[in-house]
Amino acid sequence: TRATMDNIKETFAKHGVGMDRVVKCTVFLADIAEWPAFNEVYGEFFKKPFPARSALAASGLARNARVEVECIAYAPKK
Repeated sequence: TRATMDNIKETFAKHGVGMDRVVKCTVFLADIAEWPAFNEVYGEFFKKPFPARSALAASGLARNARVEVECIAYAPKK
């Protein structure tokens, strides 16, 4: 989870977008029982008001990953 969220944060930063601009995340977990562990790390990346989120269990994630996260951020034109 930490590596995934660090990658998202880094990618957004390259485009001048902070995690405070994230409006929605979709979380795919190889095992939904890992939700509490995921949520603990995920929460370190956001402050109130938290972005909308949905989560689901998914089998066969790419590269045998345990987690995949898709985030959408609002990036106003400069």
